[in-house]
Amino acid sequence: MHSFASGEKRNYYGKADVVVYLLHRDGAPPPVFGANVTMLLYGDAFWPTYTTGDNANLVATDSMKNFIQREALNFEGAHLESFCSFLAEKFLRTYPHTEGIQVSASEIPYNAIAGGNVAFAPGGPDRAFACIELRQDGSAVERRSGIHGFRLLRLGGSAFTGFVRDQYTTLPEIANRPLHMWLDLEWVCPQHAALAPRVRELVHRVFHEFESGSIQQVIYQMGTRILADLPEIAELHLEANNRTWDTVVEHGDTVGIFTDPRPPFGVLGLTLKR
Repeated sequence: MHSFASGEKRNYYGKADVVVYLLHRDGAPPPVFGANVTMLLYGDAFWPTYTTGDNANLVATDSMKNFIQREALNFEGAHLESFCSFLAEKFLRTYPHTEGIQVSASEIPYNAIAGGNVAFAPGGPDRAFACIELRQDGSAVERRSGIHGFRLLRLGGSAFTGFVRDQYTTLPEIANRPLHMWLDLEWVCPQHAALAPRVRELVHRVFHEFESGSIQQVIYQMGTRILADLPEIAELHLEANNRTWDTVVEHGDTVGIFTDPRPPFGVLGLTLKR
């Protein structure tokens, strides 16, 4: 279910999974801007549709899809945050009986091949996203961004020892494991800022440099580094999955054969605020 920073809604509706590819074939940046958009509206003007079937004030969700895709041609920015703001602000101006709107988008990344601007291949698996909620007066209730879907592998320098041992413990202590983890991040930025490239760089840098005693310690180091380097961020949420591969056979700490882990998997979360 969808939720709103402004609180629970009696009713809301909209269009989801609206895919847009904006191509600048003249080489202007970005040459490929891909996004999957969700637009949700709320307000008393739409209540009669629920109670009596009166659609007089209803903007059809198909019209919302057309609005998103056609207005993308007028978007002059380069980031998801500005794209969501652009759509939300213009929709409220176009349909003033809308009390509030939430627009969210996740990137559909394509990376240039050989550094040019003609050929591209899909990026990922991590994908940036952005979400904005605006009231009819233009005030922002929420500006939230993030990156979902990191897949991170470290060949060594990760330990997990010293944990509680009792009748339920079967896990051995490990001093130097190959760590495979998944990671999602979300952050709150009161001012409009496109920070995903810098956040992605910091996540990679900390994961590469830091030798850890737990995944909890890894995500804490990432979070504190992000807050230290990016003062625009007011609040940061991190959630990691322990997807460390199962060992088939190892020759000491140098060579090993591994396979995907069986479920279940560990989930570890952290929230940091200024």
